[in-house]
Amino acid sequence: MSALLKKSVDGLYARPYHLLTLAAVFWACNAIAGQLARGEITAMQHVALRWTFGASIMWAIYGRDVIRLWHAARPRMWRITIMSIAGFSGFNLLFYLASFRTSGVNVGILQGSVPVFVILFGLLLHRTWITPLQTLGVTGTLLGVAVVATQGTPWLALEIGFNNGDLIMLAACASYGFYAILLKNRPDLPGAILFTLMSVIALLTSIPLALAEAVLSNHGYAAPSMYGIILTLFVAIFPGILAQQFFLRGVDLIGPQRAGIFTNLVPVFASALAVLILGQVFAPYHALALGLVLGGIWLAQRSPAAKT
Repeated sequence: MSALLKKSVDGLYARPYHLLTLAAVFWACNAIAGQLARGEITAMQHVALRWTFGASIMWAIYGRDVIRLWHAARPRMWRITIMSIAGFSGFNLLFYLASFRTSGVNVGILQGSVPVFVILFGLLLHRTWITPLQTLGVTGTLLGVAVVATQGTPWLALEIGFNNGDLIMLAACASYGFYAILLKNRPDLPGAILFTLMSVIALLTSIPLALAEAVLSNHGYAAPSMYGIILTLFVAIFPGILAQQFFLRGVDLIGPQRAGIFTNLVPVFASALAVLILGQVFAPYHALALGLVLGGIWLAQRSPAAKT
């Protein structure tokens, strides 16, 4: 049985398109888990517990390798810490706060704006100029985001306002976009080692927030339910550890540009799962927004930006 399992895993690790599709499905499941966790666990508890599970599992597997390569990681720990806060603990906290305040369909579609923030941060931090085609793509994606946030009436935005959960989700996407830009100059460490280090940092930075929530709670502090803990364990293993490892392996096999295109599947899978599992309504404006977001990303990736 163990030999058969090993053969299956080795076979999967030789198939980048399978790995990358699974990674997109697992990331989409994160939006669904956030919806199911409402009332079962707070966002801060969710993040702290997620990284307790994730860091413990990764350290058990790669802890010795982290210690062995500490001399290479130590000079870059400031950058690794910023990456961890932006892409792990900070992103996750904003993501779950948004999930508790808006629908899974909205979360999934808005998550498609991450590549746009990557382009914008590239312009701001690296002076990577945007081509006319990329500008059109960014505009289309932002219009799709506006359609979601205003429930299909962006021209009435000033009258009806924006859903707070949608705005928080956009902040989460901006945080992850910043993390993705930092990955371009990441420390020269194996992916699993870097992920283990960032997992530990995410745990250390999320615990104070969870403790502050417990101390400052004005309405009594409730521990997470067993259902909430099980959901968090699922998130730690599938959207957390496995999706990250599958994506890194896919990058190794076919390169970052081709692998990155698969992240465009996340809003598609998240929207479908929200309808199938949560029974949420997929309104016509959701279809319009999804088309604008995916079409904008497709246009933005058609030509490389010129550098100055």
